[in-house]
Amino acid sequence: MAKVVLAYSGGLDTSIIIPWLKENYGYEVIAMSADVGQGEELEPLKEKALKSGASKIYIEDLKEEFITDFIFPTLRAGAIYEGKYLLGTSFARPLIAKRLVEIAEKEGAVAVAHGATGKGNDQVRFELTVKALNPDLKIIAPWREWNIKSREDAIDYAKERGIPVPVTKERPYSMDRNLWHLSHEGGDLEDPWNEPKDDLYLLGVSPEKAPDKPTYVQIDFEQGIPVGLDGEKLPPLKLMEKLNALGGQNGIGIVDMVENRLVGMKSRGVYETPGGTILYTAHQYLEQLTLDRMTLHYKEQVALRYAELVYDGVWYSPLREALDAFVQVTQKNVTGTVRLKLYKGNCIPAGVKSPYSLYNEEFATFGEDAVYNQKDAEGFINLFGLPLKVRALMEKKAGLR
Repeated sequence: MAKVVLAYSGGLDTSIIIPWLKENYGYEVIAMSADVGQGEELEPLKEKALKSGASKIYIEDLKEEFITDFIFPTLRAGAIYEGKYLLGTSFARPLIAKRLVEIAEKEGAVAVAHGATGKGNDQVRFELTVKALNPDLKIIAPWREWNIKSREDAIDYAKERGIPVPVTKERPYSMDRNLWHLSHEGGDLEDPWNEPKDDLYLLGVSPEKAPDKPTYVQIDFEQGIPVGLDGEKLPPLKLMEKLNALGGQNGIGIVDMVENRLVGMKSRGVYETPGGTILYTAHQYLEQLTLDRMTLHYKEQVALRYAELVYDGVWYSPLREALDAFVQVTQKNVTGTVRLKLYKGNCIPAGVKSPYSLYNEEFATFGEDAVYNQKDAEGFINLFGLPLKVRALMEKKAGLR
């Protein structure tokens, strides 16, 4: 019997895909669950997957790899999609698909499968990774094939086969959780006029319910990578968990946006990224101190393209690798400490220092100094403004003004 390896989360879609694959393809189904920090116990998935018809299940702990090889490179690049989205789902999918390919090769499978819908971005992210790493594998995307048309249909399909699912018609949100964020889509959120309900948030509280007293946090960076919290050196996973807790308690990192999906439509999502928002704010503040003007401004352009590449699912591309090489050079001196004030959803810079600071108080002071001759500015302005002056003289001579 030919084998297929399914990216299995235990959620609604992948729960019903196991029997569907057996019924429609006759494949032996092997499930693969990736632990990227979902927060719940993954062990119960083993029993659930086997009861649903899988022959075996791999439960893979990918948390450390997720942070060091996917989160930190994107953080250092400063990549943010459409000014708000910190790419939590986007860069988790290539990692999951990479492990999916590795297990398929180990098992001698002829195909891989996923539960992403035909309307979303995840189908692209999964499949581009598979194509990049093993183009010989067949890819099965049930949402593009079956007769199930809605989440309500999927719930009914599961009930008919006695498969328990963690979704009800009363709370039909599509959620994706990992170490970096939690996303919410669907249900009443499909109408952009609807404000998110307070009980939606699971990683923290709304800003209104955050403490009335600010919380200060101090983050240490080495070459653009966060390495310590409040003076204590911490491994990546521990640091991320602590920042998520601090951010959640203070209502940090809630984003409500209508974004442009790669497939051409707009969608509305509500994201919780508490620790990630703290890290992005701190990293950006440190770069402002340590990067020169030309590099900082060009890196901002690179960040936009980097974010698009990650969002579009082309993580394993020569261009992203080339941009990574550029970012690597820019981060050589992004070392130092940033202090932030967390208060009711706000993440406010409250101090920054670095041994590689390009800020020089002797030059910047409004007081008397002995290092800057203010008369030099006159010649600079004359040369810098010469094209404007020449154009104005031409327009005056030509009677255009």
